[in-house]
Amino acid sequence: MKKFSLVSSLLCTALVFGCGDDGKPGATGATNPTTMDTNQTGDETEGDTSSGNATESPTSTSPGTNPTMPSTDPTGDATTGDTTEGSFITPPDGGGGTKECDPWTQDCPAGEKCMPYSGDGDFSWESLKCTPVMENPGQTGDPCTVEGNGVSGIDSCDVGHMCWNTDPETGEGSCIRFCSGSPDAPTCDVPNTTCTIVNEGVLILCLPSCDPLIQNCEGGDLCIPNDTGDFICVLDASGEEGQEFDPCEYANACDPGLYCFNSPYAVECSPDSAGCCLPFCDLSAANTCNGANAECIALYEEGTAPPGYENVGFCGIPQ
Repeated sequence: MKKFSLVSSLLCTALVFGCGDDGKPGATGATNPTTMDTNQTGDETEGDTSSGNATESPTSTSPGTNPTMPSTDPTGDATTGDTTEGSFITPPDGGGGTKECDPWTQDCPAGEKCMPYSGDGDFSWESLKCTPVMENPGQTGDPCTVEGNGVSGIDSCDVGHMCWNTDPETGEGSCIRFCSGSPDAPTCDVPNTTCTIVNEGVLILCLPSCDPLIQNCEGGDLCIPNDTGDFICVLDASGEEGQEFDPCEYANACDPGLYCFNSPYAVECSPDSAGCCLPFCDLSAANTCNGANAECIALYEEGTAPPGYENVGFCGIPQ
C-alpha cells in the first residue's frame, strides 16, 4: 500500500474494542494502543501493527487509526519495532494472532465466512477464523447482532461484512463492508468510505471519511487518520479517560478532536507514558493551543496533504 509522508511519521496504528471497568467490552475504556510520532524531517519508518474492531490503538505513533505503540524518539525515528506498509493496527504485545483464512478471498467452506476475532482474551482483533453465516444475513448498513461480544467473530452479517460499533449491553450494531481488491490494490465499493487495513491485515474495513477539524462522524465516533493519511471514523474507546494530556496507548483512546501522539510533544504529558492525547488544530486559524510553548504543527509535509486536509495540524512543541 502506498505510504504517506507526514511531518509526523506514522509508526503504527491499532484499534481496540472498548473495555469497561468490569472487564467486559464496552465504550468505557480503551484497549487499542496507537500513538503518533511526528517527524519534522518527513522521514518515515515502518512498524508492525495489529488489533481490532473497537478501534484499538497502540502506543504513541503518528496519525493513524489502529496501532500498538512502539517506543519512539522525539525526532520521529523509531527506537523499537519494525513497521510494515499497509498495516494500521498493532497489538499491545506486538504479537500476531492465528490466521486460519483470508478475508480478501473469503476462502472458507460454503456457509461460512472469514472473520476477525480476539483469540487471546483481550478486546482487540488479532486473529482470523471461519464462522457460520447466519440465515438472512445483513448487508451494508443493516442492523446486526454479535454472539458473545464485539470481538467474538460471530455475527449476523453476510460474507465480506462484520458487525461494527456494537453496543456492549445489547450486542447490536450495523453491518460494515470489508475492502475489495487485494492488500496491494484495496478498494471500497461503498460511497464516501476509505479502505483501512489495520491489526496486521486482520481488519480490512471500508470506514466513513471525515474531517478532523469538525469531527463530523456519526454516533460519537472519532475522526482520526489511517495508514494512507486520509481521515476515517472509528469507535471511541476512550471511556472516562482521553482528555487533553491524558496518557494513551491506542489510536482510538482519546476523546473526539484529540489523537494519541508521542508524549514529548507536551510538557504536560507524563514522560513515562508512551503516548499522550493532543488536539488537532487548524493551520489557517489563530493559534488556540493550550499546552506550554505549544504551536499548531503541520501534520503533513508541504504539498503532500490529501485534498481537503491541507490545514490540518496538531498542537505540540516543535521538535
